[in-house]
Amino acid sequence: MTNDLTGIKTLCYDHPMSRLNFHLEAEAQDSHARAGRFMTAHGPIQTPIFMPVGTQATVKGLNVESLTTTGSRMLLANTYHLMLRPGAEVFEKFGGIHRFMNWQGPVLTDSGGFQIFSLPNSRKMTEDGATFKSYVDGKLHLLSPEESIRIQKAIGSDVMMVLDQCIPSTSSHAEAKKAMDLTHRWALRSFKARGESSQAMFGIVQGACYPDLRKISADTLTQIPFDGYAIGGLAVGETKDERYEFTELTAGFLPKNLPRYLMGVGTPLDILEGVHRGVDMFDCILPTALAQRGTAFTSKGKFQLRRSVYKFSEEALDPDCDCGTCTQYSRAYLHHLTKADELLGWKLLSKHNLTFYHRMMKEMRERILANDFASYYREKKEAWDRSDEENPAVPPKSKKRKKKIHPIVPEGTDA
Repeated sequence: MTNDLTGIKTLCYDHPMSRLNFHLEAEAQDSHARAGRFMTAHGPIQTPIFMPVGTQATVKGLNVESLTTTGSRMLLANTYHLMLRPGAEVFEKFGGIHRFMNWQGPVLTDSGGFQIFSLPNSRKMTEDGATFKSYVDGKLHLLSPEESIRIQKAIGSDVMMVLDQCIPSTSSHAEAKKAMDLTHRWALRSFKARGESSQAMFGIVQGACYPDLRKISADTLTQIPFDGYAIGGLAVGETKDERYEFTELTAGFLPKNLPRYLMGVGTPLDILEGVHRGVDMFDCILPTALAQRGTAFTSKGKFQLRRSVYKFSEEALDPDCDCGTCTQYSRAYLHHLTKADELLGWKLLSKHNLTFYHRMMKEMRERILANDFASYYREKKEAWDRSDEENPAVPPKSKKRKKKIHPIVPEGTDA
């Protein structure tokens, strides 16, 4: 089967059909970093932006008031999980996810492609879609491009993603091309399934770590008038250097006048590198997932609050942060909550981490608009690559075994 794009208008750089009305405000010197803005049905968005992951219509442990306080403006939810529970019929009854979870800001929904990828032993892939068994009730489901878009329409997200086939970035060229071709066919089916819906839709560029496939994928998908484009198939096995290389390569193939989204990435340093390479939108579970394990991102480096060095510390977590966690609680208390596996510790660190991420995005945008991003990039690249610089971890010294010295016995004597 070929990539039949018959009937789809070729995208031009002044594409008039975009539902987001993206406007590029500034491009940094000595960098590909960009600042922009777009409009959704639930309000305006300024880029670059980080979207907290609310997989099941909630960012774990945080209510919408807490999210707003941290600076969250746009959330990500997941079609795969929400189709299984609570189900499309619930969203149809409530008129969409915004009323259901009481969130007034924009929402982007992933299509379920990554979840299909993460279940290699419990799903069957065909041209139609992915057949899998529900973890909720054991029933078989077919997640096709049309079904994914039907669910996303019921959810009522501001931005929908096409269904794609994600494979390890270390796959062979032949495997990557096969998955890329299927992604293109599914992208066209997803686009057609949207119909007259006012929801925006992004295509997803695949091609693993092969420059020729990334170019083919971008060229093919930009023939379809999507409202933005995502860079998929990274952070699934490649090295960091490869991730940065293929982020920049792929972003360079995409239209300047539409938003670019790097899916599932990552740490503050990963996001800094992504912005430097021309990406506008990011999502990742790390700020809340690592908070559950006691990790905090701070201006002094990355802290692991389980360490006993914080047991008696009266200091604020981050003296440069004005979030409620840093202004009201000591490192000692956060250490105690983390060691005791108390939910409050997870929540307090999640709030701080998301505040850190959103402040980071705001700073990057300001420095791009001020045409000073390059110096910011150099400064933060070094800072965010460190752990706690005040209390650096010292690896334990390995105990060297003393070499047993045998006495020299003169020849001709009994040992």
